[in-house]
Amino acid sequence: MRTQLCFSLSCLVLLLAASTGLAEKQTTAEPPVTVNVHVQTLQKNTSQQQVELVATIQPVLQAAIAAKVTGTITQLPVQLGSKVKQGDLLIKINAEEISARLMQAQAQLAQARRNYEREKKLLKKNATTRETVKSLRDMLNVAQAAFHGAKTMLGYTTITAPFDGVVTNKSANSGDLATPGTPLLHIENNTHLQAVTAVPESLINQIHPADTIQVHIPSAQLALIGTVAEIAPAADPQSRTAQVKIDIPYEQALRSGQFARVNLPVQPATTLLVPRSAVVPFGQMDKVFVVEDGIAQLRLVRTGSSSGDTLEILAGLRPGDQVIIDNNALLVSGQPVHIE
Repeated sequence: MRTQLCFSLSCLVLLLAASTGLAEKQTTAEPPVTVNVHVQTLQKNTSQQQVELVATIQPVLQAAIAAKVTGTITQLPVQLGSKVKQGDLLIKINAEEISARLMQAQAQLAQARRNYEREKKLLKKNATTRETVKSLRDMLNVAQAAFHGAKTMLGYTTITAPFDGVVTNKSANSGDLATPGTPLLHIENNTHLQAVTAVPESLINQIHPADTIQVHIPSAQLALIGTVAEIAPAADPQSRTAQVKIDIPYEQALRSGQFARVNLPVQPATTLLVPRSAVVPFGQMDKVFVVEDGIAQLRLVRTGSSSGDTLEILAGLRPGDQVIIDNNALLVSGQPVHIE
């Protein structure tokens, strides 16, 4: 029994001695190493933001040519791609019934005029009544209206170009039957073009008539400065966008229907930018070290867009922070640093 007790006391003494030695080692451990670093003080950066939208090149003047009367096309002197001047003949329609109606109206007008002139002479001799003359004058007016109506209808058989342009679509040929409302040709003036785009409703209030906007046409390798010509007063409830038309200067390489990109300037944005070297990957997050009273403090940050050697900081830092931009790969939070 005495032997076991001595053995227990000996073990306790050894444990106390070991604990005392470990405490002495911890007490004499070396302090953290001071790291030399460079810092950058964060400041707000104001940058002009731009939003890129797709657009389509369209002519300001364009017309779908259709007949107003039914008849057979007898002349169609233009081809796809033909250049026309205002007033040039596009389509001639044969409508014999309209010609016959005009001849009939012309004969009725002549007869009504003769009757009216005869009764006027008789009225001067008191050989007729004023009521008869008035009735014949009304009949003359009706005959004149019928004649002008038939003459107008006959004019519809000849279709001319409403403006200078080029034929971009042709869906009829000589001998085809033309019917009212059916497009036969499509004409565009390709010297005055616009870039037409749909602007989100959140940005539409930032655009005003006469504003200058950059327009890029990749297929023509052109970068132009356009002027806002029209802004739709209402937004499309389906797409939540409003149509905007931008006048662009004439270039020979431009064609209607071409794809374009429009750069819309929006309100300047205030951002915080740091060098890429200041951001250290930390699992699925990013971390940055800032200096506070000579000590490196870890901050988890959320980054945004990048440009060159800089990154946008969306959250985690504030203006005035001193961000460590080098020697930060092995830093730990709380480690002393020396700013060079």
